Amino acid sequence: MPDVPATWSPVPDVAGQLVDTRFGDIRWFACIDSTNRYLLAQRDAAPGMVAVADEQTAGRGRHGRTWTARPGAALLVSVLLRPQLPADQMHLVTLAAAVAAIDAVGSVGGFDASVKWPNDVVVDDRKLAGILAEGDGAGAVVVGMGMNVRADAFAAQLSELATAVDLLADRPVDRSELLVAWLRALDAQLDDMSGVVAAAGARSATLGRRVRVELARDQVSGTASRLTDDGFLVIQTDDGSEQIVTAGDVIHLRTA
Repeated sequence: MPDVPATWSPVPDVAGQLVDTRFGDIRWFACIDSTNRYLLAQRDAAPGMVAVADEQTAGRGRHGRTWTARPGAALLVSVLLRPQLPADQMHLVTLAAAVAAIDAVGSVGGFDASVKWPNDVVVDDRKLAGILAEGDGAGAVVVGMGMNVRADAFAAQLSELATAVDLLADRPVDRSELLVAWLRALDAQLDDMSGVVAAAGARSATLGRRVRVELARDQVSGTASRLTDDGFLVIQTDDGSEQIVTAGDVIHLRTA
């Protein structure tokens, strides 16, 4: 594992806007290997610590994928949480972070986004943000988000697959403003997790769509019909049966 850099700067103007939330310790790095990795190493830290970076050299997505972006072009942020949730419901913090991201871009940028189950935020099927939650095995969960703020956050050849806040917003959006909006929205979601699944379902880009889900050793196709109470995806397969998907890569299929 690469050395975790220790050079960071406090952000008083951001922290001052979060005094009534659980997020008070804001650490901003010019460059870091991974904001998730940094917080996972803070074994004794209180919940609510936030790591933000202008650039990540080893940013990660699900299944070991990488997340890359030009310095300053994306909001790269992770939060340390110790949710009071059963172990089999810890995955709900991912949906909470996605719903919070939708609230943030709506309030700051004036546009609508949706949840692509289980961990992406999309606009017209183009990826705006990805979320990765990781546990430390001792009750802490780190939730990281990479959100494209500028169009140069991703390579030009990905323009059919990705989008950015500056392509969608009705005014210029600063990363700090977006960070505060996301943390405040996430704080509200975490205060009442009972409504997270319903909120994610109401803002879903996946439900009602024909999809293919890539599983570890198989795949399933059909119509994404609903979310279970635990936030898992229910697929109505072509033979009329239902299959509950707890984890997998969802591909939205276009109708003929």
